[in-house]
Amino acid sequence: MANGYGALCTDFFINQKLSLRLDLPSERETILGLFDRIRKERPQMNKLRRLDGELSLESREEEPRYEWMALRRTSIRSGSVNPEALEDAAKLHETILHVAPFFLTISPIDIEYLEVVFGFDLETEANRNEVAFDALMADSALAGIVDRDRESLLDCQPYVSFALDESRQTHAIIDVKTRVRASEQESGRFQNNPITVYCTVRQHGPFKSVDELPKLFKRLMRKAEQLADERVVPKVLMPIRDVITSRPG
Repeated sequence: MANGYGALCTDFFINQKLSLRLDLPSERETILGLFDRIRKERPQMNKLRRLDGELSLESREEEPRYEWMALRRTSIRSGSVNPEALEDAAKLHETILHVAPFFLTISPIDIEYLEVVFGFDLETEANRNEVAFDALMADSALAGIVDRDRESLLDCQPYVSFALDESRQTHAIIDVKTRVRASEQESGRFQNNPITVYCTVRQHGPFKSVDELPKLFKRLMRKAEQLADERVVPKVLMPIRDVITSRPG
């Protein structure tokens, strides 16, 4: 990855989500027309898949780089995994935000929020809850709550959100997901799965026009990158990475 985050994690991704209040249209011609329009811009996205409650257009998942777009009942989502450059990922999302409202007849009063997510996966064979606890909480006042000599740590997934403006319409969310299964806890054998760190910047409405969405995305993208570089990487990602490398299994 040329974006610079590749050296810090196993996989890196940039997602966007446009959350709506009303159901999206589901007519065959409408959906196929939208997907064909996106495919003209991203020819590699040529796989149509139908899942429970979701229609998606995707590239080949076997490749290190992977792109997707998904329509759910009340949302439009897209993602770029391991992009060559941040600008390339941004172009995918901007294209979708530019064309989707017109194919799907979205009104600005229908939009609940637009969000940008920077995601970082860090794989480890260690107990992912313990890694997150040792990296982010071991030196905090909360550390004394658990007697690690006698008690087993069952969950540790820190989450914090805060407003980025006085109107409280723009929110930042920093979220750590460990996803440890009960079977792993019981057996003491942990699979080589990732801890995921999410850095989300979300803009709530009201919105004046759907035409502003690509421009708004750019602003949220810049803010997410700034938060990632100045806070998430040094204060969340690097401590987790240091714990993982100090005890890989």
